[in-house]
Amino acid sequence: MRIALVVERFEECAGGGEQIVWNVARELRRAGDEVHVVARRGVATPGVTLHRLRVPAFWQPLRVSSFAMLAGRELRGAGFDVVHSYSRTLHQDLFHAGGGSHADSMLKTYGEAGTRARRLSPRHALLLALERRIFADPSQTIECVSEMVRSQIAERFAVPRERLTLLHYGVDVERFEPERNAAAGRRLRDELRAADATVWLFAGSGWRRKGLDTALAALAGAESRNTHLWVAGGDTVKPWQERATRLGLAERVRFLGSRSDMESLYAAADGLLLPTRYDAFGLVCLEAAASGIPVVTCESAGASELMHKAGVVVKRADDIAAFSGALDRLSDAGLRETLGAEGLRVAREKSWVHHVEGLRAIYRRISR
Repeated sequence: MRIALVVERFEECAGGGEQIVWNVARELRRAGDEVHVVARRGVATPGVTLHRLRVPAFWQPLRVSSFAMLAGRELRGAGFDVVHSYSRTLHQDLFHAGGGSHADSMLKTYGEAGTRARRLSPRHALLLALERRIFADPSQTIECVSEMVRSQIAERFAVPRERLTLLHYGVDVERFEPERNAAAGRRLRDELRAADATVWLFAGSGWRRKGLDTALAALAGAESRNTHLWVAGGDTVKPWQERATRLGLAERVRFLGSRSDMESLYAAADGLLLPTRYDAFGLVCLEAAASGIPVVTCESAGASELMHKAGVVVKRADDIAAFSGALDRLSDAGLRETLGAEGLRVAREKSWVHHVEGLRAIYRRISR
């Protein structure tokens, strides 16, 4: 097939959606498809034709709207079998709802009052308008990364279920293979002086939405004083350090910043803690599972629907007592090992090869 992937940035290891598109392009190329990428910023890679668009980058609303308009011009009449967009553009056959519904994300993150205030900002107003147009267009198929997202879009936007196709993310099972990373994990534990502690990893940026306040409160409420938390990702550190100190956790919480060695961090940790208020999927859950460690998360992470036998899934993101209880329950190393083994089985069925096989089946339906 002749496939066009649309994404603002096409770069390996840029993180998040960019890495996902890079992986998809690689596997489509291996499957023998002709792959084109339309991006405002990108790195050329063998076997992929890159179409760079000149888009202003200094103000997000202008950048997003310009990219949507110019991508439409670039694709018009180009004769692709399928146009698959990972950005909020308007002229595609398949839209990847990787962030879920922006309206639901705002509501879960900021509440009713906060959402009403933010609807006045140009950034949020534009994203919401683009979202409404995409979901209202009957010619577009919507790729949902979790059943949670599929249900939310169907309910909020009255999108017929036949337009909503479910495809979970994949994971690089070789990169996160536990045996491959065991030695690096041991070195990291020694480096961070956590040899005897039970270490929980909190991974991601945008810590309020990800629920770092709940994670810290849960750690403070756990019975074991030898339970530690490592925080990896980008955000403003100082207010969170002050919060940890107020909770008496200064010696048990480490802020590690953004890391390129996540496979080593998973190997060094005893589990992943993600009390997120909203994650359409939460790829870190699948990465942790691929690393053989248990996951403690909640139902507002789309990936939780895969994690019920691979950890603990709490119903509500703000249920501090339930998260504390999960940390206490998983202080048992034998239970962590059992749950980690189940997570590893789940992850091995969710490789990027499996993901792209599912994606190509969707492409075939669309192109017919």
